[in-house]
Formats: sequence, C-alpha cells, structure tokens
Amino acid sequence: MNEAYLVDGKARPRGRFPHLKRAGDLVFVSGTSSRRPDGTFAGARADAMGVTDLDIREQTRAVIENVRDLLRAAGGDLSDLVSVTAYLVNMNDFGGYNEVYGEYFDQTGPARTTVAVHQLPHPHLLIEMSCVAHIPRDRAPDPVRDGDPGRDRSPHEEAGT
Repeated sequence: MNEAYLVDGKARPRGRFPHLKRAGDLVFVSGTSSRRPDGTFAGARADAMGVTDLDIREQTRAVIENVRDLLRAAGGDLSDLVSVTAYLVNMNDFGGYNEVYGEYFDQTGPARTTVAVHQLPHPHLLIEMSCVAHIPRDRAPDPVRDGDPGRDRSPHEEAGT
C-alpha cells in the first residue's frame, strides 16, 4: 500500500503532491526548500530597496532541517536517508552547501547527487533537495493528511468534488 503524507506545521506544497510518499519500507521526500509555513524563506532577505541577500549556508541548513521534520512525521530521521539529490541554482554555491551538508552527514551517510539547475520555483531559492529514506513500516505512524489521521483522501475528496 502506498501512503501520501502532508505534514502539519510545514510549508504546504505548491502543487498537487505530498510532502512524502511511502512505498513499502521506502519513503520518498518531495523536493524540499527553505520555505517556512508563512511563505518566507530562511536564508533570503530583501531590504527596502529590494536588494536581496541570499545565504546558501542558511538555506542548506533549513532544507536539511525541513527534511528531518518530514522524515520524523513518517517515523524516521536523517540517519534513515539512503539517497539525496540536491539542486543548486549556481554551482558557485557548492562550497557553502557542501560545508553545511558535512555538518549533518559524513562518508557513511546517504548516496548523494548534486546538480545545477537553471532556476527553482522562487527567485529567492538557491537550493532544493529530494530524498529517499528506508523507514520500516513498523516504525511508521498512521498517515496524517490535514489533521485526518489514518486516512488517505482520493483526488476528488481533496479537490472538494
């Protein structure tokens, strides 16, 4: 059985997809950014003139912490990750990203791929990550969707039709 999770207290996906999707003992984490539930972004500031200050280290830390929160909702943690794909808007940010990544993982951590992309869904985003974790079903809570434990909704119910 496949289960989809929307995690309370996290920024809502900007499309019709879940934060997490479980398939057996594998949990797939959708692309996750530094976006906060209020729509702002960690590591992104703009002054009164509109000049932005974007911080790859702060954004990377926020992304990894967001991934951790999502995994915990599925009964896991960062140590359960088996694969991470990171998307950077600019490979010149690789050093700062890699530095922060190394605070969380060492050479025994998940397999990792880092690619450069033309852009991400918001101009203040420098990084996004998608991941796969191995979290045995017996550690997983019932799926929770919008405060409705143990019940996945059909697309028609979700759309209100």
